[in-house]
Amino acid sequence: MKKRLVVGILAHVDAGKTTLSEAFLYMAGKLRKLGRVDHGDAFLDTDEVERERGITIYAKEARFEVGDTEIVLADTPGHVDFSAETERVLQVLDCAVLVVSATDGVQAHTRTLSKLLDRYGVPTFIFVNKTDLPFAGEQAVADGIRKDLGESAAPFFSGENERTRAERLALFSEKLLEKYTEDGTTDESELTRLISKRKLIPVFFGSARTADGVGAFLNALVSLAPRPVYDPDIFGARIFKIAHDGNVRLTFMKITGGALNVRDVVKYDGKTEKAAQIRLYSGNTFRQTDRAEAGDICAVIGLTSTRAGQGLGAEEDGGSPTLEPVLTYRVILPENCPERLFFPKLTELSEEDPSLRPVWNEELQELQVRLMGDVQTEILTRKIRDRFGVEVSFGEGRILYKETVASAVEGVGHFEPLRHYAEVHLLIEPLPRGSGIVTDSVCPTDELASNWQNLVDSVLNETQLSGVLIGAPLTDVKITLLSGRSHPKHTEGGDFREATLRALR
Repeated sequence: MKKRLVVGILAHVDAGKTTLSEAFLYMAGKLRKLGRVDHGDAFLDTDEVERERGITIYAKEARFEVGDTEIVLADTPGHVDFSAETERVLQVLDCAVLVVSATDGVQAHTRTLSKLLDRYGVPTFIFVNKTDLPFAGEQAVADGIRKDLGESAAPFFSGENERTRAERLALFSEKLLEKYTEDGTTDESELTRLISKRKLIPVFFGSARTADGVGAFLNALVSLAPRPVYDPDIFGARIFKIAHDGNVRLTFMKITGGALNVRDVVKYDGKTEKAAQIRLYSGNTFRQTDRAEAGDICAVIGLTSTRAGQGLGAEEDGGSPTLEPVLTYRVILPENCPERLFFPKLTELSEEDPSLRPVWNEELQELQVRLMGDVQTEILTRKIRDRFGVEVSFGEGRILYKETVASAVEGVGHFEPLRHYAEVHLLIEPLPRGSGIVTDSVCPTDELASNWQNLVDSVLNETQLSGVLIGAPLTDVKITLLSGRSHPKHTEGGDFREATLRALR
């Protein structure tokens, strides 16, 4: 199997993340000259709006080789408004490069990204960029990084001799200390082990704009980065992005086991569909392939209802995202554009960005979406105009509150119109902050058949549950099915959906 490494680049906005991606491609011989974000000719800023604004909005991939290793590079947005896009990519990375500006040091969003990398357990390297500009010095920056991001940060100073570096690294493990005591060197396999467990985060220095130090960092990245071990026989994949190329729906995924061939059958959510085409993207270009192997990133055509974070085959679904919008906005449409006709278009956009969560608010009689802030609002307005030809605007952002319960409470839902019958008895209990919604059942199957119990559970998990104070989303509760009743002739699935929502209310 070909050696492959999926590397993500993350940074606070303007730290030089996309410029470092350019330098990687240049050093690998994929670019003849270094592009610049401010000149609008960066290889990975393929979208027109990205070139105009000089920021990365969408995560994109680039491919190049270093020695016998193919690197799939994922450039991620640095602006906080698009951080949900960055978080979705973390689930498929083998390792990450966190870029820190030498002139600015660790910034607020840098800390957020570091916590995300820790949460997902992503082995991390730090590249201190912009050393061609006046800054406090490598030692001072390294001290700041260790103070802000943790003692696992280990500086690899420019021009440092091997023995001095080995002496400092020896403090990270007994094996490294033994190796240093023995011959004054370090053990690369032990460094890799420590990096894989995030007990050591190498810190390198250089300038992406001039490519100074980039070659040495790239070689160190390839030699020290942990390599995942994949099962060659059992297919698995993790979906991290949905996109559209015209009318073509693209499912971006990382193969985490076995392989995926064109025309292979893919099963998910009760569906059976075929992989009609497999694309390998690099920037805004792609090549088709008949087979994607474990460890590779590919885009698949033919899957109609996949979603970001979903696992295929042996791969389980990912967890709930940490970063979510805190504001909800009213979508204001032109008079000749009814909400019911425009809603499917917002649904298509929410496939690409699940954090949008478009809803029709019945109480306020308005279409709403969730957004991070003004920049994302402006980008979404432009995207809707370019793709659908509709000029929308947004109302003033309102804080997205959530509701919970202060103490345990029971609710009974009864639904019995003519020739319909269902009854549901629920217990709702408060959970610690951040727990989300947890469901359970203590109802005996001889009282309510398991198929009806499963339906109640699916309603509680699939529906956005609302509280009763201001109608905000319900969270941090445990909902237990205590009992339920059905009728052998008159009960249908929709009856239990209604009874469950009544019990909850």
